Amino acid sequence: MTEGQHLQIILRLGDDALVLGQRLSAWCGHGPILEEDIALSNTALDLIGQARNFYTLASSREDQGRDEDQLAFFRTDKEFQNHLLLEQPNGHFGDTIVRQFFFSAFALERYAFLSRQLVDAEVAGIAAKAVKELQYHWEHAAQWIVRLGDGTTESHEKVQASIDHLWSYTGEFFNADEVDAAGAEAGLLPDLEVMRKAWNASVEACLAQATLTRPEDGWMQRGGKQGIHSEHLSYMLAEMQVLPRTYPDATW
Repeated sequence: MTEGQHLQIILRLGDDALVLGQRLSAWCGHGPILEEDIALSNTALDLIGQARNFYTLASSREDQGRDEDQLAFFRTDKEFQNHLLLEQPNGHFGDTIVRQFFFSAFALERYAFLSRQLVDAEVAGIAAKAVKELQYHWEHAAQWIVRLGDGTTESHEKVQASIDHLWSYTGEFFNADEVDAAGAEAGLLPDLEVMRKAWNASVEACLAQATLTRPEDGWMQRGGKQGIHSEHLSYMLAEMQVLPRTYPDATW
């Protein structure tokens, strides 16, 4: 694993957290009930906090004078390396919960590994704190999957449609590129094939409890880790970045 690949791994972790955190923050004031409004907002804050920690670490490692704000607000969509699932629009509440469900199952396994690895103590420290947050994110999403899937006919049909629609984005989690392979060989990242088995077990058990059907694996979306994104990311970044780009020297 080269220094460049090591830095890419840290940035990818930050990008995943920031993009999903930004998406979830749009629910603030729009949740279906007050409790969920607060829950989704808190989840967004957790993720943005994780992103800030990884960006701060990346800034110190690359030593190019870019702080966490510059990494978040002054990179283009092609420079972001987040998974494609996370940039997909919020849609209705079921869409958001399914997106969160799929990613939380993956992220919890990934962060658990990162917290135990001995290659990078600073990454392990960030991950150890994040594992506690991700455990809540997973439990919250899984509870809603069961509640919606095993609820009314309408809620069951809507959440099943969300699962069917977003399933093709889950394959990218386990599609290892050269950075993933180098990280796994060095012991910094988990083996994605091993993670696939754990992810499938968690997801399938919850879907069965929710009386929902796991889609068949087929063609899967990919490209986010290489900076090839859907049109949704550029629109989201334009909204997120407009203030610092318009007033780059502004101070609070």
